[in-house]
Amino acid sequence: MNVRQNKLVSLAALGLVGGLALSACGGSDAGESGGSDAGGAASGGYAELTGNLAGSGASSAQNAQTAWSESFMGLTQAEGGDLTVTYDPTGSGTGREQFLSGQVQFAGTDAALDEEELASSAEVCNDSQAFDLPIYISPIAVVFNIEGVDSLNLTPEVIAGIFAGDITNWNDPAIAESNPDADLPDLDIVPVHRSDDSGTTENFTEYLSENAPDAWTHGPVETWPIDGGQSGDGTSGMISTVEGGNGTIGYADASQAGNLGTAAIQVGEEFVEYSADAAAKAVDVSPREEGREENDIVVELDRTTTEEGVYPIVLVSYLALCGSYADSAQGEAVKAYASYIVSSEGQQAAAEAAGSAPISDELSSEAQTAIDAITVG
Repeated sequence: MNVRQNKLVSLAALGLVGGLALSACGGSDAGESGGSDAGGAASGGYAELTGNLAGSGASSAQNAQTAWSESFMGLTQAEGGDLTVTYDPTGSGTGREQFLSGQVQFAGTDAALDEEELASSAEVCNDSQAFDLPIYISPIAVVFNIEGVDSLNLTPEVIAGIFAGDITNWNDPAIAESNPDADLPDLDIVPVHRSDDSGTTENFTEYLSENAPDAWTHGPVETWPIDGGQSGDGTSGMISTVEGGNGTIGYADASQAGNLGTAAIQVGEEFVEYSADAAAKAVDVSPREEGREENDIVVELDRTTTEEGVYPIVLVSYLALCGSYADSAQGEAVKAYASYIVSSEGQQAAAEAAGSAPISDELSSEAQTAIDAITVG
């Protein structure tokens, strides 16, 4: 079993240790599962759900969305419902655009809706405002493909210098300083970025700009700001490009890192490898973003924390929903599906499929309250 496989086992185990037990096909018992299961996922009531529910957005959470939709459709079918749920991993930017133009009923996004998007959402949300719910916590792995090298220690300044194009060879002294035991080759570094508008890119560049502003001067951006270089469309395209090269380096949701080499990131005086636990700690030490409506739950990630055991290159993927749906059947389906996602059963499904960290019981309860407040018809 390689290092990556070991990590996946550990990530899945974390969800189990957290007490998230899968219920039987007919749905879980609200009395046994706690407050976060107070909504549709616990109480069932899926027999009346019919039609089609469409979402699009972040490719980072593709594995989780596949697990959620397949499991949820299984639950509805077991109760006699006939609902089809689809999710197109178009990228965060496209997902938000399609949601705000009414093409899909929900969006997955690694960047929460901004002020302008929230203001425009009333046009498609039955004169109500859209809102965000955190549903998926995952580290962003810095992945690379160098023959004979499986792991590296990288400082924020080195990572920023590589992606800014200032550090260009793998045997650069700045890399060697943190990796005295590594056999670093005389090999050109080939940075790979996302070609699409990406919430993963925004989270990654936000980390760079806050931790190494002198090396990364482009700020946090969803669209890659530097011309040229190699790129990949979506998370799968990014991984494929890194895998197909030699000396390549990229950034991607850790659930799809595969057998690529990965970097431990300097936090304070230590180098921290990615894990679900370390990603969850990054959320735990971060406050809620101020100025949002009560039901619009957005985490303001503390990228510069030096707290022990925190992995700061983390993304929180959000579910963007309308506060009101004109179509009653569609609205009820959205509420039931969202309730399943934030339930312990839904979070366990994501942990097993993608190695993500379950959202906390507190966040789950807050999210369910926001879902319950959605009006339909």
